[in-house]
Amino acid sequence: MSDHIPMRIAVVGATGFQGGATARLLAERKHRVRTLSRRPEADRPELPGISVAGGDLGRYEDVRRLFEGATHAAVVIPLVYQAEKVMTYAQHIAKAAREAGLRRLVYNSNTRVPERSTNVAAFETRRLAETVVRESLAHSGVEVVVVRPPVYLDNLFSPWNGPALVNEGVLAYPLPAEVPTAWISHRDLAEAVYAALTVEGVAGRTFDIGGAQTLTGQELATAFGQGLGREIRYVELQPTVFQQGLAQILGAESAAGVAGIYHYMASGAEPGLLSGDNGVSAEALSLKPAPVDEWVARQPWQMWSGEES
Repeated sequence: MSDHIPMRIAVVGATGFQGGATARLLAERKHRVRTLSRRPEADRPELPGISVAGGDLGRYEDVRRLFEGATHAAVVIPLVYQAEKVMTYAQHIAKAAREAGLRRLVYNSNTRVPERSTNVAAFETRRLAETVVRESLAHSGVEVVVVRPPVYLDNLFSPWNGPALVNEGVLAYPLPAEVPTAWISHRDLAEAVYAALTVEGVAGRTFDIGGAQTLTGQELATAFGQGLGREIRYVELQPTVFQQGLAQILGAESAAGVAGIYHYMASGAEPGLLSGDNGVSAEALSLKPAPVDEWVARQPWQMWSGEES
């Protein structure tokens, strides 16, 4: 599809970081974007140019209204890890997409998903949602494309990482130092979703998208050092410690769901899960993610230094 033909896009998850980045990019490119939020209006992030309606994925009528008149959809499931609830969300999304007669739906799984089943809710609920969407839309005429990102650079530009990076030269994260990871930014994720919505010949495919480089912990620290202009060292954060900190922000249930990914990676069960895909996704989707050091250099790190900018 040409960029000059506006899409009418239902974005599920636009009040979150990943869906929000996608919604903003779509609005910047003059597509008509609308989303759904359970949050009170005063508690929603700024989404200029985006129509936000109150509603809940658990109520089909709310989802139907979101999709009504849409030509495309970009979907990321909220940080919910109860299988029954996620299944209901996915069923509502698939039914609404089918009834709206969408041309294409892009499902962002929020994480990579192991080939084999695990006991990790963060993986299995996302696998469940993907299965429901694919099976429900298999003979509907709605094209489905799936993107599976690894880990986000934006996680490191945060109150719990920024000050230590800028003031102490420490990059602490709950991944083993030797795990190769194709870190990606929210903006580059949005570019991948946009491409998956518009590029011809990708219907039905699943892409293990990632950033420009696959880096170990110390290689990531070196790239951050290049971007920040100072020496940075990588420190392995224990997943349990990470989970405890995250619980103060997301609540215990969501924190346990997110942390399950890091407990799994710490187990060594599949060390290559978060690595790059040898350029397959970048080539198919015509993506050029920014190298880590360039992304780092563009961020306003001075806000964590305690000094005036």
